[in-house]
Amino acid sequence: MKAVATAFATVAVLTGCTSPTDDRVEPRPSAPAASTATPTPSPTPTYRPDSLRAAFDAPVSAGDLTGRGAWVDVGPYARREVTWRSDDLTVSGVLFKPDGDGPFPAVVLNHGYIDPAVYAPGQGMPREQDLLARRGFMVLHVDYRGHASGDDVSALTHEMRVGYARDAIAAVKVLEARPDVDADRIGMFGRSMGGGVTLAALEIEPDVVDAAVVHASVSSRFVDNFRRWTVPSRSGRATALTEQIGTVEQAPERWAELSPRTYLDRIEASVLMVHGGLDDSCPIDWSRQTAEALERAGGDVELVEYPNQGHTFDVEWADAMERTIDHLEAA
Repeated sequence: MKAVATAFATVAVLTGCTSPTDDRVEPRPSAPAASTATPTPSPTPTYRPDSLRAAFDAPVSAGDLTGRGAWVDVGPYARREVTWRSDDLTVSGVLFKPDGDGPFPAVVLNHGYIDPAVYAPGQGMPREQDLLARRGFMVLHVDYRGHASGDDVSALTHEMRVGYARDAIAAVKVLEARPDVDADRIGMFGRSMGGGVTLAALEIEPDVVDAAVVHASVSSRFVDNFRRWTVPSRSGRATALTEQIGTVEQAPERWAELSPRTYLDRIEASVLMVHGGLDDSCPIDWSRQTAEALERAGGDVELVEYPNQGHTFDVEWADAMERTIDHLEAA
C-alpha cells in the first residue's frame, strides 16, 4: 500500500468549512437485524433507490460509441464528438484518438461542475485532454447525463450525481470494447466535482479500473458539498432534496448513503490525489480527510499537496500532470 504522502511543505489547515466529524469514515447505515423467522421473499431495501448505496446492486450497462460529425485533425491526435448508452440514457462526450493504430492506453475524464444549462460538449478539462492525447492516451471526456446532447434528467439527479458516476463507468466499458484500446490499461481521472464522481464510480464497480487520479476534489462527504454550494447557490434544489430525504439531522443515514466517504472500503483501484494548499473552492482538508479515511479502510492511496497552488493549478500544473501520467502508466 502506498503511504499518504505530501509533496513540498505542509500547508496550514483551512478552518470554518468542515464539521468536527470530517476526519472519520462516514457511519455505515445500519442493516436490518437478522431474524430466525421464515424468510420472506424480496424485502424492500432500507436504502433509497436513487442513493449511491442502491447503485451497488444495479450493474451499469453500456452501449457502443456513436460518432457525431467528422473527426477533427489536431495534429498528433484527432477529436470527435460521440454518444453512448449509459443504462437507459444517451450520454455524450468527446473522444480523442492519438495518431496510429494502437492499441492505446486510455483514460476517462470526469469534469468539474459547470451549469448544465450552459455546458458545451467536452468542456471543463481542455489542458488535460490535449496533454494526455499527445502522450498517447485514448481519451474519453464524459459530458454526464443531462449535459450537452445527452438525455435530460431531473434537477435532483444533477444534485445527487450518482448517475454521473454510472456514466463514467459506462465510458470505461465502451472503451474496453474498442480494438484500438488496450482494455487492461484504462484509467479514470476527475477534477473538482469530477473527483467525487470518480470516487463514487470506483465504489459502484470496484474493478472498473486499476488506477484513478483526482485533482482538487470536492469532499467525499455529500453534506459538505451540499452546504458549500447547493444551499447558497441552488436553494430551490436544496429545499427539494431535503423534502425528499429529510434534513441531515432527521435522516443522517440517507445522507450517508449518498457519500463516497461511507463506502471507501469498496475501492480497489490505486488512487492518486492532488490538491493545492491555496484552493479556496475545495479546501485541501477535504482531500486530506478522504485520503486518511481511504488508507484506514485499506485503500492504496497517495496524496500530493502543492502548498502554493489554487484550485486551477496555474503554475505547477505540468508537474502535477507528470505525476498523473506516471500513476496511470504504472497501473
